[in-house]
Amino acid sequence: MKILEVDGVELATDRHGPDGAPALLLIAGGGQSMDWWTPEFCNLLGGGSLQVIRYDHRDTGRSSSSPAGKPGYSGDDLAADPLRVLDALGIDRAHLIGMSMGGGIAQSIAARVPERVRSLTLVECSPAGGDHGELPPPTPAVAATWEEPPPEIDWHDEAAVIDYRVDVERPFAGPLGFDEPRVRALATLEVRRTRDMAASMVNHFVAAPGASVDPAVIRVPTLVVHSADDPMFPLAHGEALAGAIPGARLVRLSGVGHEIPPPSVWDVVVPEVREHLLRG
Repeated sequence: MKILEVDGVELATDRHGPDGAPALLLIAGGGQSMDWWTPEFCNLLGGGSLQVIRYDHRDTGRSSSSPAGKPGYSGDDLAADPLRVLDALGIDRAHLIGMSMGGGIAQSIAARVPERVRSLTLVECSPAGGDHGELPPPTPAVAATWEEPPPEIDWHDEAAVIDYRVDVERPFAGPLGFDEPRVRALATLEVRRTRDMAASMVNHFVAAPGASVDPAVIRVPTLVVHSADDPMFPLAHGEALAGAIPGARLVRLSGVGHEIPPPSVWDVVVPEVREHLLRG
C-alpha cells in the first residue's frame, strides 16, 4: 500500500505483480474503496503476467477526504485520478476495468485519451453519454435507496457504521442472494481504513457530474460484463453499451446483482477477462 501525492491530492494505491509487466488498473464504483476488489480476485485477474493496481477514490479508504456533503472535487476530477495514478507510477498505458461509476470513468478515459488504454472492461455499468433510447430504470428497492432519507448514524460507533455499510449493499444483490458474511468482512475492512465514512457514503453522489462521453467513439478493445439480474442497471444498459462500442463483446452473467463479480461467477468472469486482457 502506498499513498501517492499528485496535484495536491493523496491517492492510496496497491500494486502487485511482476515489475515491468503490462498494468491492469481497477476502478471501483461510487462510494467504494479499493477493498471491494479483493486480493484473491486481483491475483486471479493478474495470473502472474500482469501488475494489478487498485486505488482508493477520493473520500474512500486512505485517499484525500472532504467534509461530508461538501466534496472538494467534481466528477471530472474523479475521472482524471486514474491517469494521475498511472503518471505517478510511470505507466504510459494500462488495461482498465471499471465497475458502475468506475466504468463511466473508464469510458471517459478511453474516449478522450485512447493512447493510454490497452483494453477496456466495463462491469455492470451504463453508457456514459450518447443517445441509446430509453433504458430501463432501477428496481423500486434500489430507487428507494436515494428517495428515502438516510437513517441517523453515529459515525463514531464502528459497529453501527459497519451495519449501515452492509445494509447499503442489500438492495443491489441478485437472486442468488446476499452473501452477508462476505459483504460484512469487506465492509469492516473498508470502515476501518476509511478516513471519514460519512463523507464516503455521500460525496461521490453530490459532486458536480463530469462531462459525458459517447461510448460510440471508443476504439480500444472492449469487453462488457453485465448480469441479467442487475437491479441498478438492467441488462439493456450493458447491451446498449456493447452495441455502441465498435467490436465490443458482451458477457452475460446471471444470478448476481450490481456488484464487482463475486466468487460465485469467477469461474466464468476470470477466463473471459483474462482472454480479453491478453488479446488486448
